[in-house]
Amino acid sequence: MAVKLTSLNDLKTLAFDDIIDVRAPSEFAEDHVPGAINLPVLSDAERAEVGTIYVQQDSFLARKIGAAMVSRNAAAHLEGSLADRDGRWRPLVYCWRGGQRSGSFASILSQIGWRVELIDGGYKSYRRLVVAALYDAPISLNITLLDGGTGTAKTALLQELAAQGAQVLDLEGLAEHRGSVLGGFASGQPSQKMFESRLAGFIARLDPERPTYVEAESTKIGNLLIPPSLWAAMIEAPVLRLSAPLRERAAFTMRSYPDLTADPDELRARLQPLRAFHGAARLEAWERLIAEGRFEDLAASLIETHYDPRYTKSAQRRARSVTQMDVARLDQGSLAETAARIIAMDGK
Repeated sequence: MAVKLTSLNDLKTLAFDDIIDVRAPSEFAEDHVPGAINLPVLSDAERAEVGTIYVQQDSFLARKIGAAMVSRNAAAHLEGSLADRDGRWRPLVYCWRGGQRSGSFASILSQIGWRVELIDGGYKSYRRLVVAALYDAPISLNITLLDGGTGTAKTALLQELAAQGAQVLDLEGLAEHRGSVLGGFASGQPSQKMFESRLAGFIARLDPERPTYVEAESTKIGNLLIPPSLWAAMIEAPVLRLSAPLRERAAFTMRSYPDLTADPDELRARLQPLRAFHGAARLEAWERLIAEGRFEDLAASLIETHYDPRYTKSAQRRARSVTQMDVARLDQGSLAETAARIIAMDGK
């Protein structure tokens, strides 16, 4: 029997002990159904080999060789990852389209006696739901954008709002990027499809009646694009614009990047793309500040000469309903007070 997914919320009600993705590791790494574990019945190399035989030699031979590979890999999973599953275990299995790979593995599991089912249409049916949510249908959320120049603690304020019970959508957290030239994480970003899976799943769990706080972004976070339905909702959302003194912003920025102040060579490397905008002399001045350990002065200069001019231009294009909020200090206590003020404003 095949399980048909009709909405992303269906994933919360599935009565299975494990969701098993039998696709190759590279397919799984690019994106997968949330909560799935990867038990590939063909490795990446094996999948490529079978595909080549199918196209260049003979389809029957490809199926025969593929079946042998699937059997060996299934045996390895039964003796390894699945060795501790008892007779009551109930798995849900899928592959790319719900075809041969998942069907072969499910057949083996069912012969053992487990109550195994397949996802109708495989990963592609799940992916269609994600695309529908983020590309086809409008986003029905009560969004408020937290806007403001670099160093105004928008992400930290978003986290404080969440800690105080507000509903937030942390795009930079989902994208694993801090949204600036300094902002990449050492782990790198997920694929676009994985980002969209995380995003669609998170949005599906939000209450559309409650305010949802989202940090203002450009259309891209690092290398990842904000999907069009969400971007359209953000464009129309009211804006809460934060402002703070320059030195507070500079100090907060450096506190936010301890990994870079601890690694001056990496910090210099992150600044290299700015040479095209500001020239060699400006970059050399920034590099001198790094060499002297004057990181707050560096942050203040970056804010004044690079980030604020670009923010001013983008803010002019986002001419919506704007509420100004001045924040004198950006320490934890002040951010907690600011979050409480915001929640009280929206609660009126």
